[in-house]
Amino acid sequence: MIRLSVMVYRFDPAMDTRGRLVQYTVEANEGARVLHVLHAIHDSIDQTLSYRYCCGSGQCGSCAVRVNGEPVLACMEEARDGMVIEPLKLAVKKDLVVDLMQNIDAIAFLVPRAELVFPAKDEIDAIKPLRSCIECLCCISVCPAMDVTKFLGPAAMRQEIRLALDPRDSRDRITDSVKEGLFTCTSCQACWKVCPKNIEIPGKAIEKLRAFANKKGLTLPRHQEVAALVKETGRSVTRIEPTFLEQVGEVLEPYGTGIPKATMGFFVGCMYNMRLPKTALDAMEVLRRNGFRIIIPKEQVCCGSPLIRTGQLDILDTLKRKNIETFRSRGIDTVMTMCAGCGSTLKNDYKNLPFTIMDINEVLTKYGIEQPAHLPIRATYHDPCHLLRGQGIREQPRQLIRQVVDLVEMPAICCGSGGGVKSGMPDEAAALGKRRGEDIQKTGADIVISSCPFCEFHIAGHTDRPVKNITSILLEGYKEKDKKRQ
Repeated sequence: MIRLSVMVYRFDPAMDTRGRLVQYTVEANEGARVLHVLHAIHDSIDQTLSYRYCCGSGQCGSCAVRVNGEPVLACMEEARDGMVIEPLKLAVKKDLVVDLMQNIDAIAFLVPRAELVFPAKDEIDAIKPLRSCIECLCCISVCPAMDVTKFLGPAAMRQEIRLALDPRDSRDRITDSVKEGLFTCTSCQACWKVCPKNIEIPGKAIEKLRAFANKKGLTLPRHQEVAALVKETGRSVTRIEPTFLEQVGEVLEPYGTGIPKATMGFFVGCMYNMRLPKTALDAMEVLRRNGFRIIIPKEQVCCGSPLIRTGQLDILDTLKRKNIETFRSRGIDTVMTMCAGCGSTLKNDYKNLPFTIMDINEVLTKYGIEQPAHLPIRATYHDPCHLLRGQGIREQPRQLIRQVVDLVEMPAICCGSGGGVKSGMPDEAAALGKRRGEDIQKTGADIVISSCPFCEFHIAGHTDRPVKNITSILLEGYKEKDKKRQ
């Protein structure tokens, strides 16, 4: 037996005006689940504790709660000493019991055709990854779009594509989904990462629905403009100053006379090339100082992420082929990205690549960097969704940041710039940006650091703190170090 001390959220609307955390200490078997701890509290300490459960085996979704801020199934999550157990971020009825019905009622049901239809095998195979939902609503609990705009949410969108793929259903699910907020999803992937059944809602549901919507002519006008720009120029944004590719040669050698630490192909992306070239130039300085040889092919074009996220796939294969051949033809075996969206797209949406993709944070932490001067600055870090959830990169940026400034954490929440929302749904993007600005304010940080051009560009409009890329702050540390030497 082990002894566990836990904090549990308590709220009784008959007596309380707001919830509170109460500490309990219980004994449980090794490997006990969170549900076992709740049972122990209820049975031996306080029988008024309210929580839901049914199957106890991860199949019904009834026992979903938050543990240390993350939605989980209580029957599947291992209990830990010191954990905090709270309800999902939904309307609380009592203690850990939340109101599920409003969101469950929004999940559509099949409306059969008049004639008898049987799905073919390929249709069944397409539906399979979408039908294992247990309606726990963990995804609803973490959806940023639902906090600030009218959106039925990821669970409902998953059902819409499931029915759209089913030949037995008679409704126009694509038009329905557009009306229900299809284009408000920011592609943050939070819903997928907390789903107990690992349903890839952004890629398997949202993006597929948007592709179907595009075929029906329902793509948002602003998204159509972006697609037209990519077709015309190979870039998803227009230039506002000399581009990064115009300012550098194809090969950048490391400083010094030693053997290069490594040779990397550099995929710059549209934003760092066209809108934030100074940041990309800072990154090159950091890399060269740390012994890297960089190859920068000038023929590279948009990775296609803006088109994939908005369902406009007509020229996607052309973009992919051009980018792959551009780096393959130079014999490059590692391609580095510094845009979170580009990196996630190259890693997850390009198949059978003849080279490895690495984010710049992975590169710098893998090979190591010269220690910069430590600056007297408090910084907070914004996790880009396509870096944290799209590539699973969390610790590497923090390792780099702590070498140059003091880091204060804030919640890893979407800033609102992704999924075509900033261009297509500017009011929603602004609302999420404002919330991010409030989170930054609470930290008391002097600056904000991130590793995504879309996040950096968007957040800068919603905070009075300077917003900088990780490599830019590292370069400041190196300049300070050189200044002290002189």
